[in-house]
Amino acid sequence: MADRVRRVMSEGVLTYAYILLYISLSSGQIFFNKIMKVEEGMTLDIYISSVIPIGAMFAMTLWLGNTAYLYISVSFAQMLKAIMPVAVFILGVAAGLEMMSCRMLLIMSVISFGVLVASYGEISINWVGVIYQMGGVVGEALRLIFMEILVKWKGLKLNPISVMYYVSPCSALCLLVPWIFLEKPKMDEELTWSFHPLVLTLNCICTFALNLSVFLVISHTSALTIRVAGVVKDWVVVLLSALLFADTKLTLINLCGYAIAIAGVAAYNSHKLKKEATRVTDESQATSSIPLVSSSTSNA
Repeated sequence: MADRVRRVMSEGVLTYAYILLYISLSSGQIFFNKIMKVEEGMTLDIYISSVIPIGAMFAMTLWLGNTAYLYISVSFAQMLKAIMPVAVFILGVAAGLEMMSCRMLLIMSVISFGVLVASYGEISINWVGVIYQMGGVVGEALRLIFMEILVKWKGLKLNPISVMYYVSPCSALCLLVPWIFLEKPKMDEELTWSFHPLVLTLNCICTFALNLSVFLVISHTSALTIRVAGVVKDWVVVLLSALLFADTKLTLINLCGYAIAIAGVAAYNSHKLKKEATRVTDESQATSSIPLVSSSTSNA
């Protein structure tokens, strides 16, 4: 009798999970058809030279970053992510997108010092996890660099929805290849194919909603808001992970180092935003300074 009740409950949960999946996918398709506007200008050459590298780097970030959680705590992984601006800046200088300056060098030094202090304060450090996490950071930095090249050098402007449209299939394919050769044999051997459909569905919906929320926040506020929210999110993840996960043990050195790194990240964000605001102001002034054709000239 107990087995029968358990089987009925399991079938009920599975049925509701499939219904939820149908509702989410159907609603998502309608939503995409309503707001989706794929910008013109995407060519096969741009897709091969820019979109595929972006998708590959995004897949690299997901793969290495998620693997790191098997070896290090969530809070320590989040602390290591604070080194992201340093990686982006170094690669940007190498690609000719950034200019080296004393101020930027000081900011990068502060971030690096903070991450080093936070790493020194880690009680049980696993270097395999650190390597995976740093690999994910490099992948994310390269993705951002390729995105900037796509916008600045090739002049293709994409909103986040369009980015998801182009990049997601490529990322999925890039993740499929290593999964077939590296993870699938282990899953076959350990018989770990039993995914809970409800959890997997909710995870997918949460991921889509996250990407969409970034687009909505930026469109209704500004880039500064999403950057500040990102810093707040990092602190929330670090502190909550210490309460939720047994493998997370925060020390005073951890928190001090992370605070130093976050201060450097805030200075970096402020510098980038002021630089962008100056560029926009200069462009608007240059546009307004163009002399209009006088009526006499027009009549002539």
